[in-house]
Amino acid sequence: MIPTPPLSFPPILPELVLTGAAIVGLLYEAVARRPNRNLHVAIGIAGVIGAAAATIPLWNWTGPVVVMGNMVSVDRFSVVSRLLLLSIAAMGILLGAHYLSRSGDVHRGEFFPLVLFATVGMTLITAAADLIVVFLALEILSLSLYVLTGITGRRGSNEAAMKYFLLGAFSSAFFLYGVAMAYGATNSTRITAIANALAGRTGSQGLALLALAFLAVGFGFKVSAAPFHMWTPDVYQGAPTPVTAFMSAATKAAAFLALARVLDVSFQPLTWDWTPVIWALAAISIVLGSVLAIAQTDIKRMLAYSSIAHAGFILTGLTAANETGIRAAMFYLVAYAAMTVGAFGIVMLVSARGEEQTSLAAYEGLSKRSPYLAALMTVFLLSLAGIPPTAGFIAKVNVFAAAIGAGHWSLALIGVVSSVVAAFFYLRVLVLMYMREPRGEQDEDRSALPRVVLAVPAGLTVAFGVFPGLIAGIIEKAAVLRW
Repeated sequence: MIPTPPLSFPPILPELVLTGAAIVGLLYEAVARRPNRNLHVAIGIAGVIGAAAATIPLWNWTGPVVVMGNMVSVDRFSVVSRLLLLSIAAMGILLGAHYLSRSGDVHRGEFFPLVLFATVGMTLITAAADLIVVFLALEILSLSLYVLTGITGRRGSNEAAMKYFLLGAFSSAFFLYGVAMAYGATNSTRITAIANALAGRTGSQGLALLALAFLAVGFGFKVSAAPFHMWTPDVYQGAPTPVTAFMSAATKAAAFLALARVLDVSFQPLTWDWTPVIWALAAISIVLGSVLAIAQTDIKRMLAYSSIAHAGFILTGLTAANETGIRAAMFYLVAYAAMTVGAFGIVMLVSARGEEQTSLAAYEGLSKRSPYLAALMTVFLLSLAGIPPTAGFIAKVNVFAAAIGAGHWSLALIGVVSSVVAAFFYLRVLVLMYMREPRGEQDEDRSALPRVVLAVPAGLTVAFGVFPGLIAGIIEKAAVLRW
């Protein structure tokens, strides 16, 4: 008889805690006559803290490498990934609560359970040891984000949600075709079994390459890599700003971390075949995102194209196809999460009247109207541009070094030149904030809580830029994928 794989629940306890908190939030919203938003926030934050508490002990896990019927991996890679995503979820809950309170949408209590459900999918996808689990987790996070995008019911929000849903359905179909092709090639959907079959040449390499192509489309959509980026500007602009902040950081981090596991484990024997594909996606994303961002007059669309370029930079690190590349990509994701959540948080406060003040003109004279917000935005923009002493600079140096170490110096050169081009549209916002006089009756949100919350990513952006060793040691230990 074939031995039954062990069932061990601690490795999925973070997801169980998040799911339980989300269900409690939904039941409270359905049963309570007048739901209290603060209680929703408390339930959401409690779920995130509980999930983090369940994640930390897994750092020293001594049990099987894969559990739950060989469906979930237990390694330090998944621990760091979960903690990163849970941190982003906490920021999303706090910023979302303030946004809903300010806009007067009193009947949006489902926002908080949906964030938790999306986080369940994101954390699960980073620990998935089977492509079927990757697909299921991808659908969990996607369905939640579709609803969150259109949660306000405004016309722009509804259009963004519909576009995201339709294009997301196509990308899911491609991903599922990739899973089917992987099974046809290796007779398994387990990540390690696929690697073993390809390494032992017992599988069909032709079908495996076809599977890789379909999977690349699915992942490319989720990470906003060109040419699968068409949804990004419209969805980022139409979605509520805190949803955009959560989606831009968490979805990209989760998808990239899952992609790293799939590429560097499942298809590691085919490194020479998939590296040119990732190289091309990285180059196209960097150039397209950097150039098109220059033409934008709406800051949310500008940051959307910026996110496409940053997807290319992260892919640059993954072209190394080794632990150095994984370390560089993980550090970049940590830095990107801090600076993009912070940047969209500032956008939320500047556009005090819902989504009306998102044009670049709204930032004219911001340093005179609100020096604190201008200072925070300066930190985030400098980091996005990759200017020292911010975490964005260290992140770009790491991915370029990983690419050069693997012989992809031409890709690193494209990244450096594009970074210079991209600096233009970041510095343009700084010029508006510090060298222009305020125009019109623009009044940014002066609430204290979100300002305090946004000081955290700003502090981390500077701290990781000046002292990258604060997180580099942890990432170095986590970049070793066990299989």
